[in-house]
Amino acid sequence: MLQQRYNYDLYMIRRKVLRFVGASFHIYNPDGELQFYVNQKGFKLKEDIKIYTGEDMLEELIFIRARSVIDISAIYDVYDSITGEKIGALKRKGLKSILKDEWLILDCNDNEVGNIQEDSTALAIVRRFLTNLVPQAFIGTLQGQMVFEFRQKFNPFIQKIDIDFSLDKNKILDRRLAIATSVLLCAIEGRQN
Repeated sequence: MLQQRYNYDLYMIRRKVLRFVGASFHIYNPDGELQFYVNQKGFKLKEDIKIYTGEDMLEELIFIRARSVIDISAIYDVYDSITGEKIGALKRKGLKSILKDEWLILDCNDNEVGNIQEDSTALAIVRRFLTNLVPQAFIGTLQGQMVFEFRQKFNPFIQKIDIDFSLDKNKILDRRLAIATSVLLCAIEGRQN
């Protein structure tokens, strides 16, 4: 049952926007069944995000931990909570992300294997400086191949994001890292909007 959670090509993340402290994310499969749950605590200097099987938070699957306190070029390590194995890491491309968000995907030895980029520089500038009503979109590549699309839907009260892994025909992106990437994009980039 645990492994099945990672086998879908499509997921939808819901995040309540009108929450005063922290954030919670529900990640659903195409049938609308809850697959993952995140309850992110607020007021943390060093990001520490845990991904669970459900709202009861009894079974932790993945955790994401920032290497440093608030850093524009932060690196976030991703671990399998069950085995303790480091799955990989995600690194924000500091100053490059001011105009257009960009991240690097690192393997478990911190070698760069892919990247994640916001869809368009023009739209990114509009989002940052004119209005946050333009939904964000990201494209993820690994070993030169597109492996996922991440598209935010416009909704002023609930952030909804569609994640499409169907581009990853050969499943070269570890889905645990893929789910962690989606959560991190929601948690970190979602703060900017």
